[in-house]
Amino acid sequence: MPLGDCVQTAQGACLCGSVRFEVHGPLRDSLACHCNQCRKTSGHYWSATQCRLEDLHWIQDAGLTWFRSSERARRGFCRHCGSSLFWQLDGHGFISIGTGTLDGPTGLRTLGHIYVKDKSDYVDIAPGSPQWHADRDKPPLN
Repeated sequence: MPLGDCVQTAQGACLCGSVRFEVHGPLRDSLACHCNQCRKTSGHYWSATQCRLEDLHWIQDAGLTWFRSSERARRGFCRHCGSSLFWQLDGHGFISIGTGTLDGPTGLRTLGHIYVKDKSDYVDIAPGSPQWHADRDKPPLN
């Protein structure tokens, strides 16, 4: 899914404020991921936007810690409050940002749901919402 057309500035943070960041550039609309890893790291499905790596700027990163969640990606979280903040694919020039970590209003919308084959039984996805079942089926990312 392409990034938005307009350059914008967005700010975000973890719950305790030990990690604060700004994005100076376009953001992709949000995707809701229902994969097992996202459900385990967030306690629910994880909704994420995305920006170019060079558009992400740290205001404060004292609490930022990275966890290698697979052989191809890592997740960034706050070691003080536990907030799940980022997902980054190795060798990819983009970084996913938990949409809920952004200060609102964001102007973003939900594009659809990915890995819905793994969704929890208590989650109901609205009829008509775009859905992708597996990695090979998901929409192309930047």
